Amino acid sequence: NEPALMPYLRPDAKSQFTVEFSAKHKPIRIHTIVLSTQHDEFDTDENMQKRIEKDVREIVIPRLIASLPQRTAALFDDHFILHVNPTGKFVIGGPAGDTGLTGRKIIVDTYGGRGAHGGGAFSGKDPSKVDRSAAYAARYIAKNLVAAGVAKECLVQIAYAIGVAEPVSVFVDTYGSASIPGYEGQQADAYIASVIRKVFDLRPAAIISKFGLKNPIYEPCAAYGHMGREPYVKDGIQFFGWEKLDSVELLKKEFGL
Repeated sequence: NEPALMPYLRPDAKSQFTVEFSAKHKPIRIHTIVLSTQHDEFDTDENMQKRIEKDVREIVIPRLIASLPQRTAALFDDHFILHVNPTGKFVIGGPAGDTGLTGRKIIVDTYGGRGAHGGGAFSGKDPSKVDRSAAYAARYIAKNLVAAGVAKECLVQIAYAIGVAEPVSVFVDTYGSASIPGYEGQQADAYIASVIRKVFDLRPAAIISKFGLKNPIYEPCAAYGHMGREPYVKDGIQFFGWEKLDSVELLKKEFGL
């Protein structure tokens, strides 16, 4: 916390990264960064813009890169495009400048443009709504499948009917990356889906219980998204439990790996 470095900053801000991918869907480099940040009106419009952009380039981005895992930091080179407050000064922010909450930012909250999303938002909903709870369960299952070596990448889709506790369908797409003895392609994906149904209790109440979703755990989700976070325990409460890798050995056993 070093407020003297950029004393003009205000709470409202958003960043967007454009990532360049290879033909095999692997990230290569950061192509463009867009950052919009609220600020005090401390100078002329032109001078404010120059100062903020200079500080972002010389203070914020180096610290960001230093905080990242090496494989992520390596995506930054000297040629990325940077847009800071591209619409001009940003003095009025928060609800006064941009009202509304429920249903917003579902892609930012999950996987960006790289992963699929079912369309249901998290904000404004309690965990009895599968838009929230089942999205966490799908993340947990997919992450553990990849960590167990079942596939190199994995999408898990779970569908429900109102008033029916069990999912009406479980669909898996490993994009041809599954590594299961005796199975390949869509056959492998179908087999993985059958194992998911066998191993994991996907009733909403069971998901809520497993991840402690009735606990006060959602404040940290208000920034930086719900997925890809580090799980931790604070005051005896588990945060981001859907990011834990505690089903890896079970899945290895189920798939004979």
